[in-house]
Amino acid sequence: MSLEMIDPRKEFGRIITEIAENDERIVVLSADSGKSSGFGDFAEKFPERYFEFGIMEQGVIGIASGLATTGRIPVFCAIAPFVTSRPFEMLRNDLGYMKQNVKVVGRNGGMTYSDLGSTHHSLEDYAITRMIPGFVVLAPQDISELRNAVKTMLYHQGPVYMRIGSQKIPRIFDDSEFEIGKGRLIKEGIDATLVTTGYILTDVLSAVSILENEGISIEVIGMPTVSIIDKDMILKSIKKTRKIITIEEHYILGGLGAVVGELISEYDPISLKRIGLPHEYISSGPYDLLKEKYNMDAKGISKQIKEFIINKGVKI
Repeated sequence: MSLEMIDPRKEFGRIITEIAENDERIVVLSADSGKSSGFGDFAEKFPERYFEFGIMEQGVIGIASGLATTGRIPVFCAIAPFVTSRPFEMLRNDLGYMKQNVKVVGRNGGMTYSDLGSTHHSLEDYAITRMIPGFVVLAPQDISELRNAVKTMLYHQGPVYMRIGSQKIPRIFDDSEFEIGKGRLIKEGIDATLVTTGYILTDVLSAVSILENEGISIEVIGMPTVSIIDKDMILKSIKKTRKIITIEEHYILGGLGAVVGELISEYDPISLKRIGLPHEYISSGPYDLLKEKYNMDAKGISKQIKEFIINKGVKI
């Protein structure tokens, strides 16, 4: 794992700008948040393709839809709840119903806008966007995956929602082609299957390492596509482990845990443990302290996994 920690917002903006140099179809839309979303260089290099609208996210979605009908590839990035919760009707009708080729990116996802509290937390965005027919929902897990997911997102035909965080994250994986709907087998194990998504992967891997030292073997699947998930990879894994755990920085309702639960209930009903945020308004405060409070740091995650495995009769 690289020790270098990189701001995902800046890297996201850099990749969009780099690709846009060779593709004039790419345009960027901002709702008073362009520089915070990493688009300072894009605005300087391509002022005719950068549109600032102020705080009017609902309108921006409609304008993005219109631009898509002209052959443009609009990219709209702002604070996650402001591009999902606030303009949900427009996401549903202007983009989903119309099948428009628009890329919506929610930054500061999960609890990473920690100090500003519940109004700025985004713990329902997977649930909201995955319920729109035809929407792809992405949650890259490290810097390498982010870079390649951005490229794939831009050239996927249809509406996409991508969540990125704000805290710096490492590069964990080698560069490789990103495929929508394809999971990543990160580690093999026998005691349980663990499926995770997004930048919480760093804490998840630390938790798994803690458990390994206690003799617990966890199979880890990274699922950077919340919708559509890699059904075959999950079903193959649980045939071996017969237990499954999901971990996400999202409410335990409606997100990855729900997607996996729907899958196994239909194909192979087994014990499922969902690890995420309780369905309540989450406190404000320093991000690391919030993770600790809600048992979403490495120590809290490992404790929850261990309790689940012990309760299911696995000897350790």
